Amino acid sequence: MSSTNGLICFTNCLLPTEDGGLVQKDLWIDERRGVILDSQRTFFQRKERPDRIVDLGGNILSPGFIDIQINGAYNFDFSVYEGDDEAYRAGLRRVAENIVETGVTSLLPTIITQERSLYPKLLHLLRPYSAPNSATLLGWHAEGPFIQFAKRGAHAPQFLVSAKEELKSFEDVYGKENLAETEDWLMAGDGLDAVGVRVITAAPEIDGVMPSVEELVRRGIVFSIGHSIASTDIATAAVQRGARLITHLFNAMPQLHHRDPSIIGLLGASPHLSSAQSPTSPTQPQFPKLSSLHRVPSVVKRAAAQEGPKATSEAFDDVQTPPQTPVLRAQEGFELGLQKGKVADLSFERPFYELIVDGIHSHPNSVRLAYSAYPEGCILITDAMKILDPHLKDGVHEWRDGKRFVKDGDKLYLEGTDTLAGSVVTLDKCVRNFSRFTGCSLGEAIRCATFNPARCLGLEHKKGTLRPGADADLVVLDRKGKVLNTWVKGREVWKRAE
Repeated sequence: MSSTNGLICFTNCLLPTEDGGLVQKDLWIDERRGVILDSQRTFFQRKERPDRIVDLGGNILSPGFIDIQINGAYNFDFSVYEGDDEAYRAGLRRVAENIVETGVTSLLPTIITQERSLYPKLLHLLRPYSAPNSATLLGWHAEGPFIQFAKRGAHAPQFLVSAKEELKSFEDVYGKENLAETEDWLMAGDGLDAVGVRVITAAPEIDGVMPSVEELVRRGIVFSIGHSIASTDIATAAVQRGARLITHLFNAMPQLHHRDPSIIGLLGASPHLSSAQSPTSPTQPQFPKLSSLHRVPSVVKRAAAQEGPKATSEAFDDVQTPPQTPVLRAQEGFELGLQKGKVADLSFERPFYELIVDGIHSHPNSVRLAYSAYPEGCILITDAMKILDPHLKDGVHEWRDGKRFVKDGDKLYLEGTDTLAGSVVTLDKCVRNFSRFTGCSLGEAIRCATFNPARCLGLEHKKGTLRPGADADLVVLDRKGKVLNTWVKGREVWKRAE
């Protein structure tokens, strides 16, 4: 059912605000243009009221969810290319058409470490894509191959590389055209997509990565710190150079240590340590040559490669990384704040951070700890594998390389073992889990799957918001956070069966 004048009014509903609140208010959209409207301005300019009224019965009308890290779903793996472009595109369409049932209206297909010759082809195929009845594919997230061997998770060790030629190494691997400045990259496509996103997850301590960060960021690429053993100094330096995100916090990185909190410690970055007038600073502010710190013997790499790919979540790792202990010196003459409640400004903006809230990758206490430290930076992701499908029954399922999974609820095990192989949690369930784990409101949990990821990607004017002019990508939730129906560009694309 459509509106004769193209205007639709959603009424009797709660709307999430960008600060995590929920307000009772109507929402107008233009289904023909697929955008959200300013109701008052539209009424006074067009002298029209919506012909179609949708009564939501007191439920929640949220911006559509955004998943910025997902490896596959509905039996399609974004990292697997079998030489057929059309078959690959068909897999992308299948994911985009089906994932709307989980409330996701935008996603960022993620590829893990591959044989380097595949990257130019895969990243070209993962250009932004949108269709009338499916979620929007925003671009690509390349997780690897510039990552730390010790924190590789399920990434194939034989394909990990350093960036000895700095930016040129990135261009050689990913393809120069895929790393063009944003406007040039978008223009090289079909010209139909006004938004597009590229994310690179890399370890800043790897040789040649740190000097490349600023130029990658300048070209419009989101740099994310992940699969890394970076110390606090190195992680902070990466953020100061433009790193904007932390990949699946707590996983594939050093555990929080009080002497060197490493990457996790960025959530609680001290304004004094970030200042040039810091009262305490390392006695050696220039960190050692990174390549010498983290070179992995070739014999170790060969042994790992012979084991084959791990049947595990790419985010998991079992390597204990001892923290480095900084030696700090005191300084005098630093002025202290006198106003109660006033926190000194940071010299840089703390990065956003991803959380996989399935109850497997991170303990509920860890989730709450992170959110309490920096709620504005929290982004919920699934990091899901190709087996993600809400309709898939528990039991044994094929993976790859002759291995099989045993699905048990949201958990996956390697057949014949008790080895966890990740999870198949959906983003709407992550939202519900997050509210339960942290004790935050449903509106605050929704923000972590909508406005926060949109802001991280620089899309908050188009996605993840109910601002006038934004895309009318919407999901209707009941008051327990269950998806009732999903709208993309002003048109209903999925509805829960009665």
